Amino acid sequence: MPQPREPRTPVSGKHVRQAVAHCLDALEGVPAAQWHDRAGDLEWTRWETLEHLADDLLTYALRFGLAKPMGVARVPLRVTSDRPEGPANVIFGDHEAGPEGLMTIVEACGGLLAAAVDTAPATTLAPHVFGASDAEGFAAMGVVETLVHTHDITQGLDRVREPAQELSERALARLFPDVAVLDTPWSTLLWATGRIETPDRPRRTDWRWYGAPHSRS
Repeated sequence: MPQPREPRTPVSGKHVRQAVAHCLDALEGVPAAQWHDRAGDLEWTRWETLEHLADDLLTYALRFGLAKPMGVARVPLRVTSDRPEGPANVIFGDHEAGPEGLMTIVEACGGLLAAAVDTAPATTLAPHVFGASDAEGFAAMGVVETLVHTHDITQGLDRVREPAQELSERALARLFPDVAVLDTPWSTLLWATGRIETPDRPRRTDWRWYGAPHSRS
């Protein structure tokens, strides 16, 4: 297991809200027709990618609504897809409400995750495919999902915006202790999640994060 860099700064619901605010700002005003184009290198459309983000934020939050999160492998909601190549979600946007409606869903789901992680006992663990993590770890996961999928959605649009470097720095320190920060925290996070290559590091084709709790100092 990689060892965390020290010192580091914690991740909380405040940072989830900041990441979601960045997402909403970056996507405001994208024409409705462009939501059906592919999001970056993903097989999903921009609309589907934003639905997937909302789904991530909601399902992360739901884990901390349980009295004993580790006693349930997953909250057993019905999972479905709108098309075979689309993401498998428990939450979908109302197309009649348009992109603005879908962004409202993302904001609401991000708020739920922020509240859940800020009110959960520090010792509470919840399951994840990469291993059990605490509330702070899930807050960092929410930040990463939000920043990276916002990046995916804005590819090909004339509106690429960088998030605050501090958000990427906190997420890297919490979830990617094996990754050295080169250039900027944001470009490093994009590299760590397989989005880009750099002159010094080829693009990752296989990656993961490490959500296991570790000590603060």
